[in-house]
Amino acid sequence: MSGLVLKLAPNERVLINGAVIENGDRRSRISIKTPNVHVLRLRDAIHPDSAKTPVARACYIAQLILSGDAEPAEGRRQLVVAIEQLSQVFDDRDSRQIISAATTSALDGNSYQALRRLRELLPREARLFAARQQ
Repeated sequence: MSGLVLKLAPNERVLINGAVIENGDRRSRISIKTPNVHVLRLRDAIHPDSAKTPVARACYIAQLILSGDAEPAEGRRQLVVAIEQLSQVFDDRDSRQIISAATTSALDGNSYQALRRLRELLPREARLFAARQQ
C-alpha cells in the first residue's frame, strides 16, 4: 500500500480528517496509509473572507469538502458548478487543461487534486483582474 507522504516544516499545521495536527520543532515526514483521508495543509488554506474571486471561491469549496465542513455530494456538485463557471472565462489552452483536470478530479471525488489544480489558476485570475483595472 503506497499512501500519501506529507513532508512537514517545523511547526507546520495540517488538517487530517477534521483534526488539526501541528508538527514539532524539526522537519518531519508522515506516511498516511489509509485511503480517502481528507488532508489540507493549513498554510494553503483560504480564509472565508479571502474567497472573494471566482477561483478563490472554487478553491474554498474544495477546501470545505477536504475539511469535512461540506457534505461530500453537495460539495462536489457545487465544486463542479464553480469549475464550469470558470471554464467560461478562462479560454486559453493551458487554463483549459487545468480546468479539465480539476473537473475530472472533482467528478472522481478527489477534492485535493481539484484544489491543487485550481490553485494554479489564482495567478492567472490575478493578472486578468489587474489588466481589467488598467
